[in-house]
Amino acid sequence: MIGILIIAHAPLATALRGCAMHVFPDCAAGVLALDVLPQDTPEDSLARARQAMAALGTTDVLLLSDVFGATPCNVAQLLGNGHNTRLVAGVNLPMLLRSVCYRHESLEALAARAQAGGMQGVMPVGSTAPQNQTGQRHAPSHREHQQ
Repeated sequence: MIGILIIAHAPLATALRGCAMHVFPDCAAGVLALDVLPQDTPEDSLARARQAMAALGTTDVLLLSDVFGATPCNVAQLLGNGHNTRLVAGVNLPMLLRSVCYRHESLEALAARAQAGGMQGVMPVGSTAPQNQTGQRHAPSHREHQQ
């Protein structure tokens, strides 16, 4: 199975992983997060990223970073030595959820699904009724909460 390593500015990587584990708790071992802290040098981040790669226990790894050209992405670009990796920048939760669902596919296919999931998860939302909600429509009381 393909490992997934999220490398992003703190606390985004850990937060994204936490959200994904909320939805897919059985996938925890194959998905790791590395938060790049403001005081970290690129060399320190690279050393920690290499440790995370080793902890995944696979040579096939999908790398997800937040911003192309920033330190997390630059570190991720250096992780190919000894591993079969693909890197997708601009990580968001829909991208990560799609990636977790298709980890059984080839690394090339998984990277393509990750990119598609990220793009398809971004859409304008008008002032229409909430999607995927059942029940009566009424004014919510102070005790009700919609997600």
